[in-house]
Amino acid sequence: MAKKLRDLLNVDLQVVQGQVHNWLDRYFPEFLTVFKSWEGKAAIHFLKLEALPYELVKYTDEELLLSLRQVVKRSIGLKKIRALKEAANRSIGIRQGAAMAKLELRALLEKYDFIQMKFEELDYQLDQLLDHIPGVTQMLEVSGIGRDTVAGFFAEVGDLRDYQHPRQIVKLAGLSLKENTSGKHKGQTKITKRGRKKLRALLFRAAMILVAKNKAFKALHLYYTTRAQNPLKKMQSLIALCNKLIRILFSIGKKQFTFQEDKMLKDIPHMATFVAHETVA
Repeated sequence: MAKKLRDLLNVDLQVVQGQVHNWLDRYFPEFLTVFKSWEGKAAIHFLKLEALPYELVKYTDEELLLSLRQVVKRSIGLKKIRALKEAANRSIGIRQGAAMAKLELRALLEKYDFIQMKFEELDYQLDQLLDHIPGVTQMLEVSGIGRDTVAGFFAEVGDLRDYQHPRQIVKLAGLSLKENTSGKHKGQTKITKRGRKKLRALLFRAAMILVAKNKAFKALHLYYTTRAQNPLKKMQSLIALCNKLIRILFSIGKKQFTFQEDKMLKDIPHMATFVAHETVA
């Protein structure tokens, strides 16, 4: 339920983000030449002044800086303020209907703040729920695994006590392998994709992060893709790592043990020799 609520909030957030971009395109298209994103603290602060470009240039640099320091203490200074005023001075934004434009922007930013507040409330509730699920503490100790991944995993699979074997979760995610055949023709072996798309996407994202941040997963990915016998393509390796991650999370949830990267490597045939060789190289 919490994951579904997060998905709904994400949809609402994307709508508001698009609407604010649309507002900027109409009234201050040069704004994003000064700020990479309108969602930073300083950028939002200037938008909340509700000043159209021709009004913004009437503020002195000192007035804008003093106002800004109420929300941002460092990093943004007079240089950025002067760049913003310069952009405002040459703006081609619409000037007509200023009152309604300001009302529209105020409503959009209030909606944005409301959604952010709901995200904070939801994250707090998720933390409370996760703290009571067996194995979560040990899962979060795995380098490269964060709370969003763990929360998303449980939101999709539910109670691990309902499963007898990790293969059931592999099937649920649509990561089981099938062979495409036609008559006597033997085709490529691919995943079924007959499962929960969101769970599969979450596992792929997690696997890519693990390859970058986790010593064991990084070494295993390298081994899979460069071994002499049956080397895997990168996507095939990621699929294998997704299945490995499922088995690890399943086992931790069932037994609440601490994951050890070195032990994982030693349990894989030829990996100890392979890792040693790569280290020397």
